[in-house]
Amino acid sequence: MKTKNKTIAAWLALLGGSLGLHRFYLKGLGDWVGWLHPVPAALGWWGVDRVLTYGQDDKLSWVLIPLLGATVAASCLMAIVYALTDREKWNRQFNAGLPQDSASGATHWLTIGALVFSLLLGTIAFMGSLAFGVQRYFEYQIEEARKISQPQDD
Repeated sequence: MKTKNKTIAAWLALLGGSLGLHRFYLKGLGDWVGWLHPVPAALGWWGVDRVLTYGQDDKLSWVLIPLLGATVAASCLMAIVYALTDREKWNRQFNAGLPQDSASGATHWLTIGALVFSLLLGTIAFMGSLAFGVQRYFEYQIEEARKISQPQDD
């Protein structure tokens, strides 16, 4: 049986969580949820490409870009959960054949580093995508209100 290290799982969630790397590390390549992770990330990157190509008035990108931010924020949240899981619970869940006080579930300085960077990156991704989506929504509402308030030429 292969042991699953908590620090490695936290860093994989932080650096490659939007690709599902942490899920593949913990549950294997047969994890279907891990294979779903790249879909919203790819859609979000497509939204970024649409903004660069068509400009900020592209309405489809307004929907797609927050998907990328949500994916990054969710993977950072998983890194935080992994880093804060205590040793006994980690070993009980991912290293069932090992003693509950096995070193693979221990918290090290690298685990704390993954926790700190996950808090930082997750907050930036979530707040950035939220601000982008809300700003675009209100700008759209203002444009529609101007259309309604303008006199119609018949």
